Amino acid sequence: MRFECPVPSRTRELVTLGHGGGGKLTHRLVTELFLPAFDNDALRELHDGAVVPAPRGDRLALTTDSFVVSPPFFRGGDIGSLAVHGTVNDLAMCGARPLFLALSLILEEGFPLSDLSRVLRSVSESSRAARVQVVTGDTKVVERGKGDGIFITTTGIGEIVPGIEISPRRVSAGDSVLVSGSIAEHGISILSLRDGLSFDTELASDTASLWPLVESVLACAGDRVHALRDATRGGVASVLNEIARSARVGIRIEGERVPVREEVRGACEVLGLDPLYVANEGKCVAFVAAGCGDEVLRTMRRSALGRDARVIGEVVDDHPGVVRLSTGFGGSRVLDMLSGEQLPRIC
Repeated sequence: MRFECPVPSRTRELVTLGHGGGGKLTHRLVTELFLPAFDNDALRELHDGAVVPAPRGDRLALTTDSFVVSPPFFRGGDIGSLAVHGTVNDLAMCGARPLFLALSLILEEGFPLSDLSRVLRSVSESSRAARVQVVTGDTKVVERGKGDGIFITTTGIGEIVPGIEISPRRVSAGDSVLVSGSIAEHGISILSLRDGLSFDTELASDTASLWPLVESVLACAGDRVHALRDATRGGVASVLNEIARSARVGIRIEGERVPVREEVRGACEVLGLDPLYVANEGKCVAFVAAGCGDEVLRTMRRSALGRDARVIGEVVDDHPGVVRLSTGFGGSRVLDMLSGEQLPRIC
């Protein structure tokens, strides 16, 4: 068994694994390179997807994503279902009903056609379940040793629900912060499979389409839903920090309220990981207006995807741009972004 710690390089001249981890290096890459190169109003939101106008006055959401998970097949899913769920979830976080997907495959010479067929069946089944159509795509093949089997890139288009505006700019003091279920299951499942770790129970990825849950939340709370994020790379902690910095607000989280399954918590303790930083593929964080947190919570819990949902904290005027975690011992600590990446190649 071999563990590698993707410690950020001290040089600014090279890309490191940490640049893909959703933490400080990812944030720096986006703000210092990508944003200046393509600066525009839609991109400046730094959301999971872009909200763009349609010719008839409707609003559309557009997102793109790449999936490089290793191994490509895991308990609870595979790279195919992950690609569909990750894309429709980014659209859902914009308040958009997913409609269409484009699918691009990079295949390595020698990748088994039986595995490719298995991936495509998974894409087909997952997209049908999510009620989206794969309408176009592309395939490239690279030489053996240059592609790690299979990479998938997707683009998704969705239609914004009328009357809904989901944006970090709308988050304000008094908002309740909810998480839709127990966290860290995807990252720990991938790690246990990749490194042959054995736990008392079989851990499975939580990969799932979040649109049905989000649709019910929007039907319940409407415009009182201020922001949504799916807690993928960098986990819940990175999402909270991104929102705190974008909205220039403080966030206070009650550590004991954060839902973590005991087997996941135990695995994290053994491995020295904080579940708040471990990736999820079927959980979202919601920021809703003061006074409607309990109502949204009840709505989430009526869904199979949200039965373990919790209100985990609130937005405050104090310490703008900073997330603080209250501990069970009466103290608190800063919950910062990761400098690098805890677990490479998990989505």
